[in-house]
Amino acid sequence: MPGPTVDFWNERFRTGTTGWDRGAVHPRLQQQLGDGTLKPCRILVPGCGAGHEVLALATAGFDVTALDYADEAVQRVRTRLAASGLRAEVVQADVRNWQPAQPFDAVWEQTCLCALYPDDWPRYGAQLHRWLAPGGWLHVLFMQVPRPGAAQGWVEGPPYHCDINAMRAVFPATHWRWPKPPYAQIAHGDGPQFELGLVLERTPG
Repeated sequence: MPGPTVDFWNERFRTGTTGWDRGAVHPRLQQQLGDGTLKPCRILVPGCGAGHEVLALATAGFDVTALDYADEAVQRVRTRLAASGLRAEVVQADVRNWQPAQPFDAVWEQTCLCALYPDDWPRYGAQLHRWLAPGGWLHVLFMQVPRPGAAQGWVEGPPYHCDINAMRAVFPATHWRWPKPPYAQIAHGDGPQFELGLVLERTPG
């Protein structure tokens, strides 16, 4: 399967070449915690990275499970939790295969989708549906980073451009209830890339 390997991600963490990492809690999460859009519940953070959001959710009283398949990320989050006295379950596993013992009320999906090679998106979308209880909420940020090579058919990343039409195919209306656009735009870094912030409801189907 093409795309980044676990060795690729471990090397990124070891060398500090983590340009996707803001170094702080995502502003979208801060907003949703502040306005009550996201309230304490059983929540999953796939592709948790350095764990900024994991610590913030644990601090706010959530029952948090963090998931990453890079050992460097997992150890970093566990160390930060221990140092802060916070509790969260941190699991080292591949999101394409892992299954929880019981479904979650919510998922915070920030950087995992755009880090996966697009061939894996349908499989990951099905996983997210399985992970959530009916009526559960997917708090998702779709990375918008179109690249010049796309005009010639190249698939470039990570991060991979999460075109909204592709996202509608990965998260179809038969399985998810979509809000009406326009969607919130959150700047990411100094360049032209940004994220679209949405909350999708998992339907019974």
